[in-house]
Amino acid sequence: MGSFVLRALAVVAAAAWTMSAQAADINYGSRAPYTVNQPLNAYSWAGPYLGGNLGYAWGSVANNPTKPSGFAGGVQAGYNFQNGPWVFGVEGDINASGAGDTFAPWKFSNPWFGTLRGRVGYAFNNVMFYGTGGLAFGELRATTFGLSESHTTAGWTAGVGAEMGFAPNWSAKVEYLYVDLSNTNFVITGVSNGYSFGLIRAGVNYRF
Repeated sequence: MGSFVLRALAVVAAAAWTMSAQAADINYGSRAPYTVNQPLNAYSWAGPYLGGNLGYAWGSVANNPTKPSGFAGGVQAGYNFQNGPWVFGVEGDINASGAGDTFAPWKFSNPWFGTLRGRVGYAFNNVMFYGTGGLAFGELRATTFGLSESHTTAGWTAGVGAEMGFAPNWSAKVEYLYVDLSNTNFVITGVSNGYSFGLIRAGVNYRF
């Protein structure tokens, strides 16, 4: 699966460079006071933004053979500060998830999750590559013989991404995250269970 993620990021990077060349004549401008040391007419990543995302998650449950997977999607919001080509920011998201799996008599699912992350990126005009990491939180639900038990836990997340500006206020991204929701004791399983998963997703952002 790691090679799949690398190939996906490579494809997005190639497309981003192509669109960057096509967009070279667009007058993007800057967003003072969120940016410093930015060349005239360079694409600005600075300021607040809001967007949506859709992707696919796959993972495993600790101390249980189930491997929940499924589509996930939600909304994100963030804020960037730019210093020359360097972009620093914070982003939060909340997502609904269809990830689930059954291994008789157990069924585990992850109805929702969210993250709150820092981001550090390097921009080549309207193309940015970045690393990200921080807090993750979400729900793990266990069901067996008609009984259901849910726990909301916190954990951590880290990943990488590529984002491309295709209009003065609009950008598109592809991102890979690894998410680890910490273990907690489930009464109906009699053991400690947690959910860790990989997530690859695409998204669109609008900058204000």
